[in-house]
Formats: sequence, C-alpha cells, structure tokens
Amino acid sequence: EESLPASAVISADRLASSVKQIMEEAVTKKFVHEDSSHIIALCTAIEACLGHLLKRRAAGFLRSDKIAALFTKVGKVYDTAGEVCRKVQEQLQQRQGSSTTSRPPQPLSAQAIKHIWVRTALFEKVLDKIVQYIVDNSSKYYEREALMHDSVFGPILAALLVGPCALEYTKLKTSDHLWTDPSANELVQRHRIHGAHRSQDTTAGRRPALGIRKRQSSGSMSEDRFAASAREYVESLHQNSRTHLLYGKNNVLVQPKKEMEVLRGYLSLHQAGDNLTLKWTPNQLINGTLGDCDLEKSIYWDYALTVPLRQIVCIHCHQRPDCGGTLVLVSQDGIQRPPLHFPPGGHLLAFLSCLETGLLPRGQLEPPLWSQKGKGKVFPKLRKRSSAARLIDQDRNGEEQTAADYVFRIVYPGYRYDAMTFFSISIPLKMLCQNMKRQIVSRAFYGWLAYCRHLSTVRTHLSALVNHNIVPPDRPCEASGGLSKEVWSKYQKDCKNYKELELLRLVYYGGVQHDIRKEVWPFLLGHYKFGMGKKDMGQVQHPDPGSQETPSGEDSTPTMTTLVPPAALPPEERPLVEFDSPDSGLPSSRNYSVTSAHSQILSSIDDGQSTEEEGGAGRRAGPQVCWGQCFFEQIELLDTVALNLHRIDKDVQRCDRNYYYFTTANLEKLRNIMCSYVWEHLEMGYVQGMCDLLAPLMVILDDECLAYSCFTQLMKRMSQNFPNGGAMDTHFANMRSLIQILDSELFELMQQNGDYTHFYFCYRWFLLDFKRELLYEDVFAVWEVIWVAPRISSQHFVLFLALALVTVYRDIIMDNNMDFTDIIKFFNEMAERHDVQHILKIARELVHKVQSLMDNK
Repeated sequence: EESLPASAVISADRLASSVKQIMEEAVTKKFVHEDSSHIIALCTAIEACLGHLLKRRAAGFLRSDKIAALFTKVGKVYDTAGEVCRKVQEQLQQRQGSSTTSRPPQPLSAQAIKHIWVRTALFEKVLDKIVQYIVDNSSKYYEREALMHDSVFGPILAALLVGPCALEYTKLKTSDHLWTDPSANELVQRHRIHGAHRSQDTTAGRRPALGIRKRQSSGSMSEDRFAASAREYVESLHQNSRTHLLYGKNNVLVQPKKEMEVLRGYLSLHQAGDNLTLKWTPNQLINGTLGDCDLEKSIYWDYALTVPLRQIVCIHCHQRPDCGGTLVLVSQDGIQRPPLHFPPGGHLLAFLSCLETGLLPRGQLEPPLWSQKGKGKVFPKLRKRSSAARLIDQDRNGEEQTAADYVFRIVYPGYRYDAMTFFSISIPLKMLCQNMKRQIVSRAFYGWLAYCRHLSTVRTHLSALVNHNIVPPDRPCEASGGLSKEVWSKYQKDCKNYKELELLRLVYYGGVQHDIRKEVWPFLLGHYKFGMGKKDMGQVQHPDPGSQETPSGEDSTPTMTTLVPPAALPPEERPLVEFDSPDSGLPSSRNYSVTSAHSQILSSIDDGQSTEEEGGAGRRAGPQVCWGQCFFEQIELLDTVALNLHRIDKDVQRCDRNYYYFTTANLEKLRNIMCSYVWEHLEMGYVQGMCDLLAPLMVILDDECLAYSCFTQLMKRMSQNFPNGGAMDTHFANMRSLIQILDSELFELMQQNGDYTHFYFCYRWFLLDFKRELLYEDVFAVWEVIWVAPRISSQHFVLFLALALVTVYRDIIMDNNMDFTDIIKFFNEMAERHDVQHILKIARELVHKVQSLMDNK
C-alpha cells in the first residue's frame, strides 16, 4: 500500500466492496438481475482499476474511451477478449438498427451502454480471465506505478473476479422474458394452497373501514430502521460539531441483571450545550462481533445506557483494592442504575474530574474534589462528625488513610435543591400524571374529531355512489332463486301480484331464469314498462332497423337528412350508390369505390338540373350555388358513412366468432342493427366495442327489431363510456376513492409499485360491462344485476363489481407485489375463469359496506 497512490488503493477497496455486495445479493436472492445497482458499482470499480496509469504512448490509449481501447488492443492477441469485442460491436450495431442479423435490438439502458465492455465480459463469465491476462502482460499496457502492474494487487484483483464470473445473471421481468413469470393460473393455485388457513371471508375482520395503516414493502424495513438508529447511536459516541467528548474509557464493566454475567463496554461523557449525557455501550455492538440473530442484537441494545446527568442527584463511589473502583448513579426517583466497574489505574477519579469540569459553571459536585500540587484532582479527606470515630485512621507509620466510600451530590447553586425537594418527589410525579392524563384525553378527543371530519368527508364524497336505503348483502330466502318462470307467469297473468320493485329485487339477488330472459330483458332495458299487459305491449312499435317513419302530410321522399343506410333498405328502395356486394353472404363495404359513388351522385345532380331546365325558365333563374353546397355536403356524409361501415365490417367479422349463435345469417343481422344505430347517431359514429355490447342481446332476444330497440336503450348509459362521453374519468376517480377508503393497504401497494391508482387496467371492464372478462352465460347474469341495481342499491354498481374483482384476488396481488404490468397480465390471463356468483356476492357486500358507512352517524 505504501508503494501505491491513495487513489489506486481506494479503487481497489471499492472493487473488493462491490464484489462482496454482489456475492451477498446472489446468496440472498438466489440470482442477480442484469440491471442491479451492484453490477453497475462493480463495473465502475473495475474500470477505475483497469484505467489506472495506462501507458499514454501506447497506440489507442489516447482515445477518450480507454476501456474500449484496452479491450480492443487485448482482443487482437487474446481470443477470449476478441470474442467479447465481437459481441460488444454486435450489441452496438443492433441498438443502432444497422445490424445484418435478424435479432431484435436489445433494450440496453444508458448505464449498460456506459459499461458495455466490462459488463459483457462479466455476463459471458470471462472477465476474470481477461483481467488475469492483462495482469500477466501488464508491462505492455501500464506504467510501473499502476495498480494492475503491482505484483500483489494485480493478481488479487483478478482472483476477486472469479466469484462474480461464476454467478447466474437474469433478465427476469423484462419485455422479452415475461414467459418466466408465473402464470395467473399458477398464482391462483399457489394462493389456494398457501392460503388455505386464511379466512374464507376476504372482507371481514381484516381492518376497520377507515383504519389507515402503513404497509412495509418488505420485511427489511424494520431492520433498516434498526440499523439506522444503531448507526446514529454509535456515531453519537464520537466528538462532532454539536457534541464534545469529555471522557471516554473502554472495558468498563456493567452487570445489567443479577443473573447475567458482567459485560465489558465503552463509557463516555458528552457535553452538548448545558447538557451532560453519560453513555455506556457493550463492546459487542461497537466491535460488530454479533451474529445474525436479531434477538441477540435486540438484547445487547437493551443493555446500552444513556443517562442525562440532569436526572442524577447522587453518585456513590466505592474504592476497592481488587479493581479500579465502582460508581453507582442514583436518579431523582431513587432508582439506582447498574454499577459501573472501572479498571485499575485511577480511571474513577479521572471520570469524576471530567464530570466536575463539565458541570461548571452552573453545577458542581458536593463535596468538591480537592486540588493537590503535582497530583491534580484527588478525593477529599473527610472526617466523621463524631470525634469518637474517624474516617481517617493512622497506619503503623502514622500516615493517614483515605476513605474508601464517597457520596457526591450534583447540585446547581442557582436552583434550590434541598432534602425537602428530594423527599417530595411525589408532588411533581402527581403533576406529571395529571399532565399525562390531560394529554391522553386531549389526543383521544382530537383523534375522534379528526375521524368524524374524515368520515364526513367520506360521506360527502361517496354518498352519490349508493342509494341511501340500506340493502342487505345476502339474498333473502324468498329471493334465493331469483326471478323464476313461475313468478314471471304469475306476474303476466296479474300485474298486481308483484310490484316492479319486488321483481327487480329478485333479479338483484338471484338473476333471471334463462328460459324467460327473452321475455324479461325488454322490461329490464326499458323497451317495455312494468305493468304493461299484452295488449299494451302489442301497441309498442318495434322500430325497423334502417328505416324511419315520416310524419303524415310531409313529403316522404328521402332527403339528405333522412337518408337511411343503403344496406338496411330493400333493393328496390336503395339509392344509386350501392355499397353491398350481391354475391357475398355478408353485406360488405370493402369493395365499393368512392370515386364511382361520387360520379353516380354527380350524375344524379346533373339529371336534376336538366329536369329543372325543362320545367321552365323560372326555375333556371334560381340560385345555382345550392347545388354545389348540396354536392359537397353529400360527399362529406358519404365519406363519414363509408368510414363507419368499414369499422363495423371489421368488428362484425371478429365478433364472438367461436360462439355457436353467430352464423353468417346472424352476423348479417348484427351488422344491419349496428349500421342502423350508427346512422341514427352519426355524430358519435361507430366505436370499437359496440358489437360486443350488441352480441349478447342478439343471442338472448334473437329478434332483429327487438334487439335494435333494446340496444338503443342500453347505449343511453353505455355511450357515456366511449371517447365522446366523460364517464370513464369519473369511473377511475370513484374507484380511487373507494379502494383508498375500503382497502387502504392495497391502495398503498398500488402507489408504491409505479402508482397505478389511475386504474387504467379497469378500462375494458367499464367499457364493455365486463363482457370480455366473463363467459357468455356469466355475462347474462352480471348484466341483469347491473341493469336493476340503480333501483335497488347503486347506480354505479359497475364500480363495486370492479372492486369485487380486485378484492377476490387482493391477497395474490399483495403477496406477489404486483405492478401495473403484472396486474394487466394477470387479469388478461384470468379472463373467463372467474367465479361470477362469488364476485356478485362480494360486490353486494361492498355496496352494503359503503351504505353502512354513510348511515353511521
């Protein structure tokens, strides 16, 4: 070390420390991630060692990137280094997109590029060999004083790298290694196995509704706090700008408990302003000789002493021939601290001398120490008040013997402290108890007040999410079977048998029997009104998809504003512009020619002009600009319709193609309904996902006109979820509030792991009323409850369904510390695997929980 500069020694120490850290990570985690901070630190330390005093005259080392120059130079004569150089160049070419290989570019971070030479050699497990080669041939590359040229340090550094080069490095959780993560099914199975002992009810008994508890992301959090406090304590034993060290002595013995052995420790006296503090710390804590047992650490920390001298009123000193003396501290409440046994050599007297100096000028020892020429401070020579007994005896030579035991008082002359004060400790203790009582009551009151204010805020914010009439979460006995065929038959025979609310209540708890869904759904969706008889239902007109009624007395000729989608009209009524392919099974807009359509419209306009000319000169004199305006408006309308038809065709062909119902004929019906609805709502147009909402209605109703009407009713609510509406942002904000209040622990996890409390992973759930998440039969059951919930429990029941879906898997999310990517992947894999009846049960319980919270006044 004497022959090396300080910078080289520091670099070597950092390398050794980095190797130690990376090996510890490998032992602890069983793997090392390629982007670990320990790898970056290791690469930095290695580069500092390799770059120390490279020969400037050697060709290439004048480059700014000396490590690249060194590897390139060594690679020309050493094949192992040459292979690393080839792989580095390949990575750089892939990243720049100029590689001739078919491999995708590797997602390298800026740190990875910065240390790419050392990093690549490390991952290829040849870094130790390359460094050993450099050490063996160091005279070619380094000055004599260089670290790698040193006969001792060079080989040691090369040997240190053998361990890191033997480790396995992983890219787990990167984009190209997602297959290594456990599947959603595996996570569920793990939870079933390991969570068998947990309560079946995931929402009961976990925590109070408003109990906000901080979650520690790992078990090491408490250890980190413990280590920080320990480090702060040890640092406080040393002198710094705020605290002066007045006295320090090691190997002072203390027996913390009678049944324990005596421990050696470090005694120190510190002064911070006017305050003196006495500390004693076991040597085991200072020397770092503890084992890995946390229990052992906590025991030793319990034995450490920190005594403010303001609390001490008496000091008992006992001089013994077999040791240096014993000191006992007595506090104001009369409690004695464990005796401090000083080693021989006058250390007890030295401590008292430093203590007396530290007490000045406000405090002092009583009696004070004596000053003796040539000896400094000495114990005072005292006599008893009785002349019959002397504390000072004379020995055979007539020399006086100093007393063995002393009692010193710590007094502050400016503060009256007499015997009455000492024996009247109960007065301040009583006042202290009263103060504590007042503080406890005050804190309890203000805590209760804060809780009430918070509860009021919660009520105000969440009150609009649920109906105020509390509905029990469990289905009553009479509602256990839902709306059955028998009940529906009684209702049809006599509408007075069941009130509307009672029927909806049956659906809320048990759904609708499948055989009568075709009859019941038009009522639930508002096509029919409850209470209608068959005669009234017959008078309800079924809108014909693709046609519009023209008021009597008006011209029935279709104009621009009443033009209907061509695909929905019979052939004899279709306009000149034909979008359908007559030979295909499905009407298609993919084969139409916009240019051809435009020319046909232009031709029709020309025909209209010639007809007008034949009609007389009066018409020819009219303004001609209206034809141009009409032409361009027709063209714009045509383009909008064509674009929407193209989108509809794409979605119709992909819509539930594996479900038995959607034959070619039924897909054509679905397309006709969709075209008619979009024509009626051309300002919104077709948005991807609308076919998903129409398809289950088609399956149940199996009637084109009835499905069109029911879909129109459904879209009155669902259209707000599409981009033109603003409901989606409201859903996300309400989800954030609900989960923050009902499950604060899960909310905190979401914040910690990349903060996905925006709840974008719920987007598809809200957009399609969970249609893509469930099996077809389950979609029917869930939709029925969503439709009736506004009248029974909540207009926002979809929120509670989403929250129930998260709640069912909350333990899996928590145990696996999922981030945004993990939770999206998990729910995508879990699609069509959910227990819908259990999720509906949890959703009803969550609604009841919020209702109870609102009612808790």
